[in-house]
Amino acid sequence: MDQSPCKLTLVFPLAAENRIVELLLETTPPIGGFTTIRAEGHGQGFADASVSERVRGRVSRSMLIAVMNRGRADQLLAELEAKAPLQHLAYWLEPVIAFGRMAPVSSRPTTKAGDGTGGESEETVQEATGA
Repeated sequence: MDQSPCKLTLVFPLAAENRIVELLLETTPPIGGFTTIRAEGHGQGFADASVSERVRGRVSRSMLIAVMNRGRADQLLAELEAKAPLQHLAYWLEPVIAFGRMAPVSSRPTTKAGDGTGGESEETVQEATGA
């Protein structure tokens, strides 16, 4: 399984948000967390849009963003396709160069430049990405 970190982005109709979020909260192995935001889609394919959306020229969407290893992202996409197939779900994967969480200033370990510690431990990155 590819262990390189990636960012998975899902874009889907608002009506499917609860179903997608529940699936991600219940998936095994669990993912380290994700963010959902509201978005608007622009472009072609307004056949299923509401009258209001057609007038505005955009459709309401939910966007879900998560960082995980590439192999886990592939598994999750297959699980979504099997358990929650959606006609209007778009996704993309992007490589992640770095990922971490900021620690409070008072609890940061003191490191010297070039000492090889780099701040974020390998264990922390693996825990956050599910690797």
